[in-house]
Amino acid sequence: MIEQVKSRTFPGNYKSLERISEFIIQEAQNIEFSPSEVYAIQTAVDEACANIIDHAYGGENLGQIEIQVQKFKEGIKITLQDNGDPFNPDDIPSPDISSPLEIRKERGLGIFFMQKLMDEVIFSFSQSGTNKLKLIKYRGD
Repeated sequence: MIEQVKSRTFPGNYKSLERISEFIIQEAQNIEFSPSEVYAIQTAVDEACANIIDHAYGGENLGQIEIQVQKFKEGIKITLQDNGDPFNPDDIPSPDISSPLEIRKERGLGIFFMQKLMDEVIFSFSQSGTNKLKLIKYRGD
């Protein structure tokens, strides 16, 4: 059962990331996630928003990021929506996390981190050009 829904829209630029983080942190704290859980949620959303700016829009100020936060008894669902270029997450290779740091790629860990930090990560893409990413975190009891 969803208890509360809040929506906000932010410009797709790096200056928005601080305001997005403040919004997400406040909402996660309001449902009594632990500090480490709040940090995980905020980090996953920050990474997702940076990916939208970098990859979906291909740069700053080329679109908006709509964020919907749904609180429910067991946790939180954050839906990020954009109108940038879609992609197939299955086409993204798994990152090399076993090689020494000196020889690893600097990029390509975003989806990996989101999946490690959140309980569910769900991508969807519509024919109308709307991309959605749902990030779900359940409260640890």
